[in-house]
Amino acid sequence: MSRIRFAHPTEAGLARLLDFYRIRWEYEPRRFPIAWSGRGVPIEYFTPDFYLPEYDTYIEMTVVKPKLQTRKNRKMRLLREAHPGVDVRLFTRRDVERLFSRMEQAS
Repeated sequence: MSRIRFAHPTEAGLARLLDFYRIRWEYEPRRFPIAWSGRGVPIEYFTPDFYLPEYDTYIEMTVVKPKLQTRKNRKMRLLREAHPGVDVRLFTRRDVERLFSRMEQAS
């Protein structure tokens, strides 16, 4: 894993897990416009955390409490509406905790 500055420690943990399983990944390689001005100029973007080229899938992680996920869910909805062919998976706090607990059990 290269010296990437992750926005959150759970992102670094997922990168280590992907490396362990030898799954190629890219960190925040692309931002997608999700809202436009009246003149058609992008004014809001969504940047998924990871891209898995072998699976053509993006992963977005969120570890905020479920009550606070409204903003993230809105962005995911707008992304899916504007870019229906893009496969984006949202990993919630619970998903991340399960993933890392399985990783600890395996080691």
